[in-house]
Amino acid sequence: MTDRTVDALADSFVNEHAALAPNDATQMGVAGHEHELTDFSPEGFAAREELVRRTLAGLDGLTPVDGREAVARDAMRERLELQAEEYAARIPNSDLNVVSSPLQDIRMVFDLMDTSTEQGWSDVRSRLAAVPATLDGFRTSLVDAAGRGQVAARRQVVACAEQCAAWTDRGRPGGDFFDTVLSGAPADGALADDLHEAADGAREAFATFGRWLTDDLAGRAPERDAVGPERYALGSRLFLGARIDLAETYAWGWQELHDIETEMARVAAEIVPGGSVDDAVTALDADPARRIEGKEAFRDWMQQLADRAVDELADVHFDIPAPIRRIECCLAPTGDGGIYYTGPSEDFSRPGRMWWAVPDGVTSFSTWQEVTTVYHEGVPGHHLQIGQNAYRTDLLNRWQRRMCWVAAHGEGWALYAERLMQDLGYLDDPGDRLGMLDAQALRAVRVIIDIGMHLELEIPADNPFGFHPGEVWTPELGFAFLTQHCRIGEEILRFELDRYLGWPGQAPAYKVGERIWLQARDETRQRLGDAFDLKTFHRDALNLGPLGLDPLRDALRRL
Repeated sequence: MTDRTVDALADSFVNEHAALAPNDATQMGVAGHEHELTDFSPEGFAAREELVRRTLAGLDGLTPVDGREAVARDAMRERLELQAEEYAARIPNSDLNVVSSPLQDIRMVFDLMDTSTEQGWSDVRSRLAAVPATLDGFRTSLVDAAGRGQVAARRQVVACAEQCAAWTDRGRPGGDFFDTVLSGAPADGALADDLHEAADGAREAFATFGRWLTDDLAGRAPERDAVGPERYALGSRLFLGARIDLAETYAWGWQELHDIETEMARVAAEIVPGGSVDDAVTALDADPARRIEGKEAFRDWMQQLADRAVDELADVHFDIPAPIRRIECCLAPTGDGGIYYTGPSEDFSRPGRMWWAVPDGVTSFSTWQEVTTVYHEGVPGHHLQIGQNAYRTDLLNRWQRRMCWVAAHGEGWALYAERLMQDLGYLDDPGDRLGMLDAQALRAVRVIIDIGMHLELEIPADNPFGFHPGEVWTPELGFAFLTQHCRIGEEILRFELDRYLGWPGQAPAYKVGERIWLQARDETRQRLGDAFDLKTFHRDALNLGPLGLDPLRDALRRL
């Protein structure tokens, strides 16, 4: 393999991985596997592990042709080495959580499928028909893992069973998830009949899987949610792309939350002179100018704000290529409260999309809390970063453009983008600024309770909020801390807590990533002095593509 380049190896890896993980191919926008589902059986995991290890061996025999390839090689090695560690620990084979495990992957792939053509609907039918066997393969993996003593915490198993029940509940307004999938499908003919038959089979497969989780796996699942130091350290490195001092980061999280809430109090006084943050929130929620009724109207508001941000930032503060000046704001077909972004397809025929899974029963929205969310998911947040990665074929290889994702790099950038919009004057309205700070407070809370709960740390005796000093973190204390510091509905906060407990190390990536981005910008400004230009820094940094935080710092220092 010594006659190959890093770029050629990366391209081969993307093609082979797409064949082994068709769901990922759809997520990446790589064509050719739309009719297939990823194999989550033990054999499927083994095949993907073999590809990772074989590609790592191939990297060892390559010499980069230039600095650009050197960055790509370092990024790829760092990611694949961590994936190999995960496979060695058999973590992917036993993964079951409420937000990002094979169960959600099988459901969410249908959100991204083309339904504008007969071939697209034929692919939907094929994937629906494959759901029962795919879930059977995943169940086999979970059973094998349980035999080794690897079972997700009971909280995750039960919550996933509840998700299966919700997705297959035809009593919901508008029907269940599968009714939603078939909205707009051909009304008659052989394909229509096949689609409904396949949807019925997929619906029953999810319902059966959920019952199995409740009746079987939940009885084998441990009550303890904390994963402990060893497992947490690996998760932290995977999501950060860096080794951090967890004790220092935990202490920093407390100080960061205190600083944010002090700033919130100052902004609240601008909204209600002499009032508290809660007084300001009450006033903002009561303001009819900040209230939108109806999910579709709220989606349209998001779209207008996202479009305006693109129009005003392009060519002024950022270089935004024409193909990524289009973003779609969408309502997700589920109601779990999640907000997420999906990138454009490889040919940009499918645009980048901002998704909102509005909780069932929620029909009224306060915009003051969500302005900053649109900037986070859209421009200059995820859509700018991920869309630019997809566009830069001249600088980034296919693996960098389509496959590489480091949570702290991507989520850290999006959180950095929220603060940047304040610096650029887009959050001068005190209500919008309070919304941004409230979102920042949630991310700081995540640092504290994610590390604290999984490592079962003591709550500092001198913590600035007087919160249960000296006690050891538990999920119950985690929820109490969330409700004390986050102005979000109880249903969403409970989902947040379950997410942290089932996805160890991911939640701090936002704030830790933002911290590194800010430090990197300050280091670059100090090094360049009067020659520093913010627009140039953003362009050069994003042009490096997705990186772990340690490789990012090294690469920025070489710019």
